[in-house]
Amino acid sequence: MLQGFKEFIMKGNVLDLAVAVIIGAAFSQVITALVQSVLMPLIAALVGSPNFDSFARVTLNGNDVEFGVLLTAIVNFLLVAAAVYFAIVLPMNKLIERRNRRLGIVPGDAPADPQVQLLTEIRDALTTNRA
Repeated sequence: MLQGFKEFIMKGNVLDLAVAVIIGAAFSQVITALVQSVLMPLIAALVGSPNFDSFARVTLNGNDVEFGVLLTAIVNFLLVAAAVYFAIVLPMNKLIERRNRRLGIVPGDAPADPQVQLLTEIRDALTTNRA
């Protein structure tokens, strides 16, 4: 029973997932700090308020409907997405592109899969034999 548990824990995908979750949790603090400490104050300087919570508040039958809270959540999501894209995705794409150029890898060239190559040769041979 313990041997099976040990094998499960030591599988590569379990360890990879654990590392990804830990790194993701740590990195979320960096993105949150960027959004709250840099981007939101810039927005507050432009629009005069760091959030839109009081924007478009409607009272219906004594109940407040606050569209501004939804707008704030949407803006926060877009800011986090932009921070992740410009701080992680774009630089990583540039690094990969630079590495590929250095190694002589042309975009769109996938490594040749032997099975696909064999099937292509068989197809081509069958096509020429019919003609």
